[in-house]
Amino acid sequence: MSEPATALLSVRGEARATVAPDFGVLNGVLRATQATKPEALQVAAAGLSQLTSELGSLGGVPLTVGSERSPLIWSAYSATTEVEHEHDEQTGRYGPTGRIIASVALQLVVRAFDLLHRLGDVLATHEAFSVHHVAWGVDPDNPTWPQVRAAAIRAGIDKGRDYAAALGGSLNRVEHIADVGLLGADGTTYGPTRFASARSSADSAGGLPETPSLDPVPQELIAIIDARFIAHVAEL
Repeated sequence: MSEPATALLSVRGEARATVAPDFGVLNGVLRATQATKPEALQVAAAGLSQLTSELGSLGGVPLTVGSERSPLIWSAYSATTEVEHEHDEQTGRYGPTGRIIASVALQLVVRAFDLLHRLGDVLATHEAFSVHHVAWGVDPDNPTWPQVRAAAIRAGIDKGRDYAAALGGSLNRVEHIADVGLLGADGTTYGPTRFASARSSADSAGGLPETPSLDPVPQELIAIIDARFIAHVAEL
């Protein structure tokens, strides 16, 4: 008796799920403008101390190796100074004013979303601090990830069965299951697709810094796998 005909089937499986974000990230800058560099740095440092003290009253802590998943963390990760420039109303020229701007870049990460309203109130009182970017994200160990990955595998198997049935046969065994791209195709991987963000309108409006919306945005998780199967097929 002759062996049944076989075919190697390569398919791609994909699954999606929408989940609530695990954290929000706020990036902003605290600025102080004074006549001299030391004065600007001193005022910026005082403003930073006051802001972080109020964050502490909400339970905020500085970013450390052990505090990465605390309810609210902050990190002042850079400080710079520059000469202030503006347009001269009389000459129309753009040039230095002789004053110095000190800027401190901060990142806030909030996981306790019940703090968002109070956090917004705190930030609104600090005119020297401008939030220019807000984003929402999902942790790599979010409990929905295993479900989405499993669903992607099931989708790949279902597609393989469809292909085998179209050839008058059925799947025999799995040869490979891999992250997309590992079987020689493109390198697209899986991950959150909606990492929604908002920017402050202060730069465009020319007014006081405005705090972007702090409403958590649902995130869509996508898992994509490549699969290869051996199928018994009818002789063509």
